[in-house]
Amino acid sequence: MTELPHASRIEVPDDHVIGVPADFASVWHTPESFVIDFLSVRGPDSMAEDEEGQQVLLRELVVSARVRMPPTHVIELMKALEQQLTAWETQTGQRQPSEPPHPDLG
Repeated sequence: MTELPHASRIEVPDDHVIGVPADFASVWHTPESFVIDFLSVRGPDSMAEDEEGQQVLLRELVVSARVRMPPTHVIELMKALEQQLTAWETQTGQRQPSEPPHPDLG
């Protein structure tokens, strides 16, 4: 049996066309899914105390979107992101930063 080529039609609802802002992303998982939280900075950084009374710079973030994906789709997402990043680097001549701007959100 021969396999037919695949095609998709993607519809973007009007209220999703602009998208949502995201300054950071946090990735985590459950046994059933991977979760990507897209985060936006809410207001300026401020000083605060942690649980041990140490001064820390506090950045307040809000989740602008949360996406849940089955583990099998994460591999395809990673391939697509790599392909698009390579294309972007080629088109713009820019390279991705060697270190993430906020490494503890990985």
